[in-house]
Amino acid sequence: MRVLIVVENLPVPLDRRVWQEACALRDAGHEVTVICPQMRGYTQAEERLEGIQIYRHWISGEARGIRGFLSEYLTALWGEFGCALKAWRRTGFDVIHLCNPPDLLFLVALPFKLLGRVRVVYDVHDLWPEMFEAKFGQRGLLYWAVRLAERCTLALADVVMATNQSVLSAVKLRGKKAIEDVFIVRTAPNQLNTTLPADPALKKGKPFLVGYIGVMGNADGVDYLVHAAHHIVHTRGRKDVQFLLMGSGPEHAEVQALRDSLKLTEDVDMPGRVSNEFLFTALKTMDLGVACDPINDYNDHCTMNKTLEYMAFSKAQVMFGTREGRYSAGDAALYVMENSAKKLGDAILELLDDTARREHMGQIGHERLSTELSWAQSTCELHRAYDRAMTR
Repeated sequence: MRVLIVVENLPVPLDRRVWQEACALRDAGHEVTVICPQMRGYTQAEERLEGIQIYRHWISGEARGIRGFLSEYLTALWGEFGCALKAWRRTGFDVIHLCNPPDLLFLVALPFKLLGRVRVVYDVHDLWPEMFEAKFGQRGLLYWAVRLAERCTLALADVVMATNQSVLSAVKLRGKKAIEDVFIVRTAPNQLNTTLPADPALKKGKPFLVGYIGVMGNADGVDYLVHAAHHIVHTRGRKDVQFLLMGSGPEHAEVQALRDSLKLTEDVDMPGRVSNEFLFTALKTMDLGVACDPINDYNDHCTMNKTLEYMAFSKAQVMFGTREGRYSAGDAALYVMENSAKKLGDAILELLDDTARREHMGQIGHERLSTELSWAQSTCELHRAYDRAMTR
């Protein structure tokens, strides 16, 4: 089978979920091509990596405001359609696999389905209407356009894959999809190098290292963590905690400025996007992970990669108590049930001061990720979804 995967918001192999799906399909004997943007250091227009053909297109940039989003999505659609035509001319494809957000990718798939009878797999990473509302806090004309785009993508799809039960319930209701056409393919880290040694230098001579990994955008709540660090260092007077916030995104500069304004420059390191080796070393070194995505209707539906990566390295974590966050981490996390930086900081200290509890929670998380939430389980569902798409 010839598979074309289209992803707009991250390049591969940086997007771990998409890359793992591409590799799983390749390992099953399929010919896999991926279309993604040129960004975050991945700027080569064409590349063949580990047997997977990659086409990368220019994009206007990671947007912040509504005007920026329109520019980003229009340039992305133009680039994606051009790359899809190139893939069609060179090798053709039997399945086009759409990874949202956004839900505009049906425009790329539509002509190939109508004229080439290509099957469409819709891979719902995020509920785009909820994401839009979380970013902009309003329901105007553009919000309803986003809802329409979601409906169009659901109508076009032969099969839908959801990252978790919450997303599954939403797409079944909104798209009126039959139960046999919807699958849960959970995000789960795979083949992370957990054997690297810890690096005590990351702690800057302090007993504890608290870590964050992920995107720094206005929906990710990193500002809560910076304010929590201020509460820990300046209100609670704890000078024994170092913070390491890894990742980039449209709000990185603003978060960095907030850190400096709160006089936390020496206490909070923000290296931006880091290599896998640095990331895995940091995960090995940290005493506690934090998932500070605030509780809202969007984040309640999200399975966060950071949560699963902390579990892969047997690290306890503190998080705001989002619905899917609580399902993923189970007893491996301490939950803060309101969006409060002060309570987040107090919860961090509560776990830092209880080594035995932290270690036990880390073991629970690792075991959970190795069994119920493992990538091997998700790979089976991925193959079932593709079998269904080709036999409908």
